[in-house]
Amino acid sequence: MQLEFHGAAREVTGSCHILRVNGQTILLDCGLFQGKRADVLKKNHQLPVDPHTISAVVLSHAHIDHAGRIPFLVHEGYKGPIHATTATRDLCEVMLADSAHIQEKDAEFLSRRKQQHAEPLYGSKDVVRTLELMQGTRYGRVVDVAPGVKATFLDAGHILGSASVLLECTEGNRTVRLVFSGDIGRVGLPIIRDPVVPERADLVIMESTYGNREHPSTTGGMDALAKVVRETAARGGKVLIPAFAVGRTQELVYDLHQLAEQGKIPRMPIVIDSPLATKATAVFEKNTAIFDDDEPFVRSHRDDPAGLFKFPLLRFTESVEESKALDTTPGPAVIIAASGMAESGRILHHLSHGAADPRNTILVVGFMAEHTLGRRIVEKQPLVKVYGDEVPLRAQVEIISGYSAHAGRSELHEWIRTARAQSATLRDVWLVHGEPEAQDAFAALVTEDGLTPHCPTPGTRVDL
Repeated sequence: MQLEFHGAAREVTGSCHILRVNGQTILLDCGLFQGKRADVLKKNHQLPVDPHTISAVVLSHAHIDHAGRIPFLVHEGYKGPIHATTATRDLCEVMLADSAHIQEKDAEFLSRRKQQHAEPLYGSKDVVRTLELMQGTRYGRVVDVAPGVKATFLDAGHILGSASVLLECTEGNRTVRLVFSGDIGRVGLPIIRDPVVPERADLVIMESTYGNREHPSTTGGMDALAKVVRETAARGGKVLIPAFAVGRTQELVYDLHQLAEQGKIPRMPIVIDSPLATKATAVFEKNTAIFDDDEPFVRSHRDDPAGLFKFPLLRFTESVEESKALDTTPGPAVIIAASGMAESGRILHHLSHGAADPRNTILVVGFMAEHTLGRRIVEKQPLVKVYGDEVPLRAQVEIISGYSAHAGRSELHEWIRTARAQSATLRDVWLVHGEPEAQDAFAALVTEDGLTPHCPTPGTRVDL
């Protein structure tokens, strides 16, 4: 048995790990690398293993940095099963199609402006073939992934359908229980259930995005959101929110709905400017059975789950013309648009028009990886490049960490301590999906608990 790490190794995008058991090769995630175009172009075109030799793919969740290269894998010849939860499959149907569309449109746009661009990794036909290979399963069900490998998906509490995966790997008369954490969510997130920690793990591959940082309380996020909206409205400005179309957007709608009902924000247009977010919201409505019934607001809409994402101030754009009109329509308004790290999608057009206006607020509600436009905004650089043009950053920049769907340092620590308490054999923890500073800080914390942490670099191989 062997593990090999290729993506999200000392970084937070491109999740991809290889498990080899009984001569079978199993891919754990196959995500897109995000960041500077020049830096990620080559990485995204280089698969870690010949697709024809892969027996199965196990997907933790639908975020593009975990699922975004699977259609490329299929384009290059992969024809085996792709295992995920049912909700993850439903989300991938819209997210991967959107990813293909964005790649095609970005290449088209940059080509017209005679700027360097890459050909799309894959097209819509590859996405269709990918979905034909994807097998949805419910939480808690044991799935035969390959000879000698069984997988059980448990709710990771990160986004709809997200999973930590318990892989029981048997070779000869020896069985190893490997846990792939996926992205670990937080206790108390709206809509999504709390994370479930797999039991009796022998070895853990664990995310560490916020291994050196705490989050404010999940309950504080809504109050902070209300404050930003009120203050920006008083200036006559717009709140521009780069947000993942899946998960983050629905959480924001959920909270804005409550704030509007409670009269804590002014009456002003709230616009979801993302075709993907519109489709993703429909997927949420289709999968209400896995919503967190402990949430009072969820319970109050049990007879009409669609009502969670509909209220008078809210509208979803339907056309490019509607989207463009938002930039010339005076404020106040709230505009939520993808992508979450401001690397692509409609948020770029709104930033191009709105980042220089001091009445506006750019509200950051999630992690921004190194070398992304989102990170440069967080750093409040005086000039930011949008579509190759330098735009002065005069808008207010506000950060609400409470909306992170990733567990913070203490929550990660509690997760791994619980895993250890449930397994006398757990010793080694392989930290992935984290920048070096975060991983090193969390590794020191894990060491104090008597565990042995490792921070693999791309290409690291481990015999189990």
